[in-house]
Amino acid sequence: MNTAAAYRHCQAVTNREARNFSYGIRLLPPSKRAALSAIYAFSRRVDDVADGPLPPHEKTARLAQVRKDLDDLGRPAADPVLVALGDTVSRFPVPLLALRDLVDGVEMDVVGTRYETFAELLVYCRRVAGAVGRLSLAVFGAADLEAAEPRADALGVALQLTNILRDVKEDAEMGRVYLPADDLERFGWPRGASPFCADVAGDLRGLVGCEVERANEWFSRGLELLPLLDRRSRACTAAMAGIYRRVLARIDRDPHAVSVGRVSLPPWEKAWVAFSSLAGGGP
Repeated sequence: MNTAAAYRHCQAVTNREARNFSYGIRLLPPSKRAALSAIYAFSRRVDDVADGPLPPHEKTARLAQVRKDLDDLGRPAADPVLVALGDTVSRFPVPLLALRDLVDGVEMDVVGTRYETFAELLVYCRRVAGAVGRLSLAVFGAADLEAAEPRADALGVALQLTNILRDVKEDAEMGRVYLPADDLERFGWPRGASPFCADVAGDLRGLVGCEVERANEWFSRGLELLPLLDRRSRACTAAMAGIYRRVLARIDRDPHAVSVGRVSLPPWEKAWVAFSSLAGGGP
């Protein structure tokens, strides 16, 4: 497949599916924007395996094929996502280990979606989101990559912790409970119970406050990445972080909102955050 057409496909996927991510990458120069679109389209494909209707053994087989596809990157292919990703890997120092970590993280969703402790959840967050932070950093570039990488990883964890809070009701309806069992038990939910179990009335405000505080701690670490990036990459990262931090602040102000549905920002507010980030307003 033609490389330009493959990138157009990935950018269309990003524009259609990435509710928050796309606002940040619009601030990048075209070559970096295209590369991150390829990475996003690959990530979306992997996520769709876990979220799809197939039985677990078929999902595991699909993920095994994705790993094989990664081994074959750069070889002639008809798949637009693999064509664009292969070209991205040839032009940027994309860590293949991070791509494989992403697949491993999604497989954790297939084989089990409950975590006893935050330490267990952190492994998942670093695979599905910290890996995206490291992949993005490979496209952004940084004068001191050794210093930047753990900060990019931490920012990815912060974004994922926000996602978990934002989607807690939707996930519970799918039988997925990402909040650590230790935290749930501390605030009134017995082991194995959903945070929205009809016959359990736990301290939702206390639970959400605890999780918000933890996410903000990871944001504090992750935002140390910004001074290490060039202006456009810094604006992109600040826009994505800013959107998620506003979502987190809304949840903090109204913890019971997560029991109603997904908490999100209107498009105009996301656009304002992106514009402010480009103008140097920060996250």
